[in-house]
Amino acid sequence: MGTVTIGVSIAVPEPHGSLLQERRAGFGDAAAHGIPSHVTLLPPTEVEASALPAVEAHLTEVAAAGRPFPMRLSGTGTFRPLSPVVYVRVVEGVEACGRLQQRVRDASGPLARELQFPYHPHVTVAHGIDDEAMDRAFEELAGYEAEWSCTGFALAEQGPDGVWRKLRGYAFGSPVVPSQAARIDRGSLPAR
Repeated sequence: MGTVTIGVSIAVPEPHGSLLQERRAGFGDAAAHGIPSHVTLLPPTEVEASALPAVEAHLTEVAAAGRPFPMRLSGTGTFRPLSPVVYVRVVEGVEACGRLQQRVRDASGPLARELQFPYHPHVTVAHGIDDEAMDRAFEELAGYEAEWSCTGFALAEQGPDGVWRKLRGYAFGSPVVPSQAARIDRGSLPAR
């Protein structure tokens, strides 16, 4: 059967997803049309095709234990000079994404792996293009804002053509999204 390259991510919903993908293409990133806008939970990972049922079972368990959470994007950041990436920043949902990606990569599961860099949730808008275009992406999207309720994630496979295609979506186990008031109340409690 051979190997397949998979990834796990949170999709940026419409209309934001298409807009960011179009902007990425407009900055000259040739990979833009093959990579829907997303927040990565598991970077591209090669697995045996025969392991996909175990991967899907694991992700079903991760999703069942998950709960919806608010996501908010605001402004831009960059990993340069370490990595040639400009991204839109995740400013709300960071901790929830961090916990979720740890569960996806759980050491006892089929997707256990080390990361090349510390986990930092973001939405890539320019990757591996010339510095002038990277600067333009950084500046033009500096005021970008979007928010939504994250209710699940997806498993995708990268085809031989380099295009990422969704294999399956996973909804979280509880439909309850914490209200803004509840988050504020919890945040104002004194530390113990």
